Amino acid sequence: MSVAIRVIPCLDVDAGRVVKGINFEDLRDAGDPVELAHRYDRAGADELTFLDVTASSGNRATTFDVVAKTAEEVFIPLTVGGGVREISDVDRLLRAGADKASINTAAVARPQVIDEITSHFGSQVLVLSLDARRTHDGSTPSGFEVTTHGGRKGTGIDAVAWAREAAERGVGEILLNSIDADGTREGFDLEMIRAVRAAVKVPLIASGGAGEPSHFPPAVAAGADAVLAASVFHFGPVDAIAEVKRAIRNAGFPVR
Repeated sequence: MSVAIRVIPCLDVDAGRVVKGINFEDLRDAGDPVELAHRYDRAGADELTFLDVTASSGNRATTFDVVAKTAEEVFIPLTVGGGVREISDVDRLLRAGADKASINTAAVARPQVIDEITSHFGSQVLVLSLDARRTHDGSTPSGFEVTTHGGRKGTGIDAVAWAREAAERGVGEILLNSIDADGTREGFDLEMIRAVRAAVKVPLIASGGAGEPSHFPPAVAAGADAVLAASVFHFGPVDAIAEVKRAIRNAGFPVR
């Protein structure tokens, strides 16, 4: 039997407020993270992802107090990322109420940290957040490059090869976010999803570009086990989560 597709709102947090921009720039306020988390929990979200979007670029730790307050309000799995660099960061997040930790920049800088965290806590607690953008100069075999620091820095690393390595090192899931599509509300990068899906067997969460319920089923068809979005939920109708689940179900995929 197929595993039910998860629908996950994403709270991009900057200085204690939920924000959303286009291609990680021109951020606008979307509300209080605790209030939004409570709303999404009641609206039928399967999980929540909380990303401190300036933690790595600002070189500061995740806002643990906001995480703790959010965790008190929701009764669905909570993944938190931003500024996660080592075992102690994951430990602190889990103690604050997170169920999973998401890592990006630090893992690119030192891939062994994946081994260390998963050996200590188990694969199920670690999500690789992979922010990738298209390359048009043949610099990466797959045509997709890993970026860090909230999409602000290119690495020259092939995104598909990095996904494969991270899976081999033990990450439990991969959150694949298209920097090019992020915030555009024009649909997911299906080619990128297919490319990573062909390389890894771990659960794949598609992110970046969703603008309406019809955008979600193609991402699932391309290989996503879960779909994540921000704008379509923050600024869309109050029943957006139910609409997305209906669209996925109507397309013939099992949904929670």
